[in-house]
Amino acid sequence: MEDWAEIRRLHRAEQMPIKAIARRMGISKNTVKRALAAEEPPKYQRASRGSIVDAVEPQIRHLLEEFPDMPATVIAERIGWTNSLTVLKNRVRALRPQYKPADPSSRTTYQPGELAQCDLWFPPVKVPVGAGQTASPGSPRVGWRLRNLEG
Repeated sequence: MEDWAEIRRLHRAEQMPIKAIARRMGISKNTVKRALAAEEPPKYQRASRGSIVDAVEPQIRHLLEEFPDMPATVIAERIGWTNSLTVLKNRVRALRPQYKPADPSSRTTYQPGELAQCDLWFPPVKVPVGAGQTASPGSPRVGWRLRNLEG
């Protein structure tokens, strides 16, 4: 990263030509050209090697389709897993939510205007209730309001 910054500084601030930068830093002209064309510093990226679990993932998915609550240790026995159990457990943990049914109690939805909420109110003072009448302190009043809940 320091070389990338130095190449750009030499070229932009000191107006040094590409060939002179390459000679001074001991790198090729093409490297200098790539550094000048890049908007951000180069970063190391290794190609993904995959995981040892990739080979048995279809078997894991098949078992989770049929038994979404099956423990990872039982899955390991059923597929004949002889490697690290931690790697298998991590993959099962990532796949399981796709196969578990949603909890029906957490899926309550309401249509707009479908729900009303009524609250009891115990005012500490006399409250006018209409027609020239007042309610005595401490007597319950009902206040209501429609709640517009959108699921």
